[in-house]
Order: sequence, then C-alpha cells, then structure tokens
Amino acid sequence: MTASTQEIKVSIPDFCQGIQYFGEELPEFATYGKECAIAPNQTAITDPKAPDAVFQTLLAADALRYLTLQVTASKASGHPGGFASQAEAYAALVMLGHKNIITEVGHHAPGFYSAMFLDKSLEDMGIVNVQQLRDRYREKHGLLGHLSGLIPGILAPAGPLGQGQHFAMSAAKLHRDKLFPFTVGDGGLGEPYIVSSMAHFHTAYPDVTNFLPVLVWNGFSQEHHSMVSTKSNAEMIAYWEGNGFEEVILVNAKDFDDKNQPGDYVDSTAFSFEHRLEFTKAVLVAADNAAKLALGGKLTVLIIKQLKGAGVHAKGAKSHNLYAMHTLDNADIINALKTRALTPAAWELVRNNFERSGGGSAGRTSVTESVYELSELGELGLEEYSVGGEPKVATTAMGKIVGMVGLSDRNFIVANADGNEASGIANINQALKIVHPTTDDLYNQNPTGQVYEPLSEDACAGLAVGLCLMGSRTLWCSYESFAINGLPIMQTVTQAMAELRRPTPSVVTLFTAGALEQGRNGWTHQRPEIEAYFAAMMRNGNVFPVFPPDANSIQTCYEWALSTKNKGIVITASKSPLPIRTTFEQSRQALTKGAIALQDVKGTKTVVFAVIGDMVLMPVFEAATYLEVQEIGVRIVSVVNPRRLYRPTDVAWDTCSEPDGDFLSDAGFEELFGGDALIGVTAGASGMLEPIMLRSNSKRDTFAWKRGETTASPAEIMAFNGLTAENLVKRAMELLG
Repeated sequence: MTASTQEIKVSIPDFCQGIQYFGEELPEFATYGKECAIAPNQTAITDPKAPDAVFQTLLAADALRYLTLQVTASKASGHPGGFASQAEAYAALVMLGHKNIITEVGHHAPGFYSAMFLDKSLEDMGIVNVQQLRDRYREKHGLLGHLSGLIPGILAPAGPLGQGQHFAMSAAKLHRDKLFPFTVGDGGLGEPYIVSSMAHFHTAYPDVTNFLPVLVWNGFSQEHHSMVSTKSNAEMIAYWEGNGFEEVILVNAKDFDDKNQPGDYVDSTAFSFEHRLEFTKAVLVAADNAAKLALGGKLTVLIIKQLKGAGVHAKGAKSHNLYAMHTLDNADIINALKTRALTPAAWELVRNNFERSGGGSAGRTSVTESVYELSELGELGLEEYSVGGEPKVATTAMGKIVGMVGLSDRNFIVANADGNEASGIANINQALKIVHPTTDDLYNQNPTGQVYEPLSEDACAGLAVGLCLMGSRTLWCSYESFAINGLPIMQTVTQAMAELRRPTPSVVTLFTAGALEQGRNGWTHQRPEIEAYFAAMMRNGNVFPVFPPDANSIQTCYEWALSTKNKGIVITASKSPLPIRTTFEQSRQALTKGAIALQDVKGTKTVVFAVIGDMVLMPVFEAATYLEVQEIGVRIVSVVNPRRLYRPTDVAWDTCSEPDGDFLSDAGFEELFGGDALIGVTAGASGMLEPIMLRSNSKRDTFAWKRGETTASPAEIMAFNGLTAENLVKRAMELLG
C-alpha cells in the first residue's frame, strides 16, 4: 500500500518536498534501517556482506529508480529505462565509497542527477528538494537532458555513444589512487572503439587499471534488442577476456529469479523481497571485488545483467524514453512510482549514506571539482627565423617546442594515429618517445614514452581531450584528412569546456599534411572540408582555428594556445618548407587582431586578398605581381585567427566560462580589408572566410577548395580547384570593373 504526500502523518524531511508517493515500511527496516550503514565520519560501508549494508543498498537502488522516473515523468521527457536496469550497481559503488563515476551513456542523465541530488551536490545549484529537482529538469540553467560538467559532481559530459571510457581512462591516468567506474550500455557496446581504445590504452599504460567499465547488459538498445543480446554469458566473458581484461565479473539477475520470468533478461524488482536482497548482495560483493581488483593492478570489468527498465514504467526498449502521454497522471507511471515508493525514514537513510560516501557530496569531492596542479613550463625555446630567409617547415619548428613542453611536464602527452614522422614532427618522437612495450631506439619507442599512437583517431583524440578536460596538457596531432574521425569527442569536450565551472588547459591540436601536399595520394588524403566543421564551431565562442602562414607564426600560435584555458585551439599547417613571411611581433599581432598584412602596394585601385593558409599564399603573391604591373594596388592579408574577425554579436563568447571577447574593431577591419575589391582565398572550406565576408562592404568573391584529385604537385591540385594566379587576376579585374 502507498500513500500520497498529503496522507503521511509522520515528519517528512524538507528535501522530500515534491515526492509524489510514500510507501509502507519494508520488511526488516526496524532491524537493518536503524542506523546508516555508512557510519558518521566514515566514507564507505565496512563489509559488503553485512545485512544492513545490503538492505540499505537495495533502498538506495529503489530511491534512484523512483527519482529517475518521477523527474522524467514530471516533464514527460527523458530516459529512465537504461539507468534503472543497473541501479543496484550504481548504488553499490556509492555505498562502497566510490563517487567519481562517469558514464558512456548520456541517456543515464536523470539517474545521475538523482544521485547528485541524494548526496546534496545539486544544492550548489539551489536544488534542495525534489520539487526543485523536478522543476529544473531539462530546463535552461537547470539539468540538461544529457550530462554535462556544468552540473556539480558530474565529472564529464555524455552525448554520443562510445566516449565515456576516454574520460575514465584519462582520470585514472592522472589520479592513480582513485577508482573511476563508468557505465557502458550494451547498445553502446556495438561501437567497436569502446573496447579497442581500452585495449590500446592498457597496452600503453599497463599499470593504470583504476578505471572500471560497468557493462549494463540489459538486452536492449534505444528502440530494439541490442546487437549483443544473443550472446551467452560465456561468450560475453570471452569477448572481454579476448580484449585483454584479466578479470570479468558477471552478476546475472536470472540466477536469483524466483518468479519464473521468461527470457535471458529479468527484472530483479519483481523477485520476492528475500531474493531481491540476495541479488543486491551479489552485486555489492561483486562491485567491491571489482573495485579492489582494478585498484590493485588488474584490468577488470563488472557486468550486471538485468532487463532494461527494471522497476520503472515499462520493460525492454519501451522503457528507454518517455512519450507525451507519460505524465505523472499516466497509469503506468503512477503504478511504477507507487511500487518503488519509500517511507520518509528510508529516504533520509539513503540520503545520509549518499552524502557520507566518499567523504562528502560529489560536487565537493570529485576530482574535477578542483583545479589540477600543472608543472611550470619555463622558457619554451622559441627560435625566430629571418623574414625572407631560408624556407622552414612550420610543423618541425612547433615540434621542437612540443618536445620541451613534454620534458617539463611529464603528464603531457602527444597523440597521433598516423605517425609524427609523416607530419614533419619526428623531433617530437625523438624528444618524448612513443609509449610502447617494446623498447627500440630506431623507432623512438619506450615504455615510459609520452607519444600515444593508436591507429584510431577516436582513441587519439579521446585520450588527448579527455586529459585536458581532467586538467592536464596534451596535443592531438593528425593529418587534416583523417582528423574527422576524432572530432566528435573533441566537439563534446570543447562544448563542455565552454560551460565548465573551473579552468582547465585548452584542447590543442595540430593538423598537418594539408590537401595541397597530398597530390599523389588523391582525394582519400585531401579532405580540408574539415575546416567547415571548425568554421561552424567558431560561433560557440571558445573554438579558435588558427592558420599560421610560416614557421615563426606557428611557434607564437602554440605559445598562445598553451596560455589559454577552456578553449579549443586548432592549428593547421603544412609540413613542407615554406617562406618565412612574418616576425614574432607580427605573428603575435595577427593572433590578437585576427590577421596581418603581408604586403600592401598602392595603386589606382586596391584589391585585397584575404588568405587563409600557408601554401595557398603562393598563387596569391604571383597574382599580385601581375596586378601591380597594371598599377593596381594589392594588399595581401594573412588571416591567422579568423574568430577575432567576427563581430561580437556573431559569437556566443559571453556565455562561455573563461570568456574571450576580443574582436577586431570596425576601424581595424577597414584598415586591413577595406579596398575596391576583396577576394577571400583558402585551400580549405569557404565557410572559414565567413567573418570577413559578413563585414566587408567591398565587391567581393571567394576562391576555395572544391574537391580532391590525384595530381603530381600542389600547383596542379590548386589549379584543379581554380586556385591559380590567372584566375585570381581575372576575377580581380572583373570586380574592379
């Protein structure tokens, strides 16, 4: 029997305001609910087999289910089913004192918010009772539909599947004394890079095992059976063992079922109370064992096998999300809430345990709630080359600095899937060594190296940006053409950094071997369309694609990137020897203003070339010589930091943490780009020129990348895309009339 809030005569804790239903006292509450299983001044239970610990873990699981369902139903929106199927596992980890919990499943958000409410983390957002939890769920400045580091106690964002393991591994690498469990759904397990990225990480860092995947094996994905639902228990265990996991601990609800539920996946909340306790005890003991193994040097996975939707309004994929009819007045919702309802005393018991766990609320104690201490870098050893002197490889010039950063900061890593040597930065490998179990001086390999080289761009980007989010410096290097495979997690992290409640080192990337250098490889290696991705992201406010025109400029770009916080700095440069066109002073000015004039020749009329890139400057300078012969003035402007060229109202900079509101003034813009005609030139996506085209009042046009082709030289691929001096001159004359 259950009762509504109004019918309860006993004292109700203030935080329970907003709870729709309270239930009757569970059997043995008087025996095992008298005192909190986590004693005052303790951070965890002392014995996972103790009856009071087991009983109160079950209460916690039901409390999480109740809140998850009531909060989502209050908006008839959200995802209760997946989290519900592993509520015992989450509750067990908390009772064991582990609260640095991450997830690969964004759909678990309402369950995580419920946990953050129970341990008082959300009080930092002004959420002190259940009614406020309901009101602010899925609302602006409230609890986002998917997880974000904006929420106190939440360590990492969760959106696209297949990302959570990167955050857990990153945190584990930086904090060896703490456990970082992360939940992964069996729907998400279909993303093969989840397990492959952990396998490579474990090969590179075999002593970092303090991350714990918790597989929520519930048989269903979002809208259908999961692709691993037909595996037997033995097959699932073999899968993990085959990927390097030394310990695979599986708790199957089916083994405790006394209600003869059909199928391989069952709902433990339907068991008799005695069998519910047995199942909960098994999960608690398994979680304790898994945690100790992971912290003790064994790569371990904990698997909880239980039907999706256990204990909520529906079962299977039908429990995944709520539909418009699933309001708090819906019969299925009402019945599920009443079934899971607890007494006020039980709610208070659960909340006290959650708050004591781990030494306090996750919003105060999790590793991301404080700034990670960084090593001092000292002098970076920049080397300024003479303008007009011997051509230099920009990436190599930056690589020298990267090596010095790594030698000063031993937590610093460089990630590259396609090999640093191929990008003109072999000096990084020579200075920092590739982390590899096989020591080989010829290939610069060493088990203690700082260059991380899986063949997956997702794994490269994942560890690099995950470490930045957790507080450490990194550099992700990639061929421009392949980086697209790592961008989803970079976008997730840079977006999270825009709202993070603490400063952390910016994500920094170096994308090399541009399309113009990859002629003989053909279109498979010519994909500068990636720049359109960053062109769109510039409007976020904290993303800065930068295009150094030479080896001096790239050094100042990296110097600046190292000084920034909570941003995404994307450095794109060639690996070919190119002319030195700027001094350090000019390069730093270009970073501040957005661009720098490389040439300004007066004439009867003025054509302005706004150029993004380095190698593509060649046909522009060639075009200038033709125009000058005809007494037409030419100003060649190298656009280094296009984000600075937007108008302040174009960009959401003021909504970002660590905001950067520096934009080129109208007067400064006119000085650089004012003329009788303006031609934007880029060997990448035309979208990167948008800030200039928006503000210019001149007659104007753009020359940009169209598509790739196999060619013998950069000049030939530029010609294929119309990027020739002849075409530039012709269009300039047409614009001038």
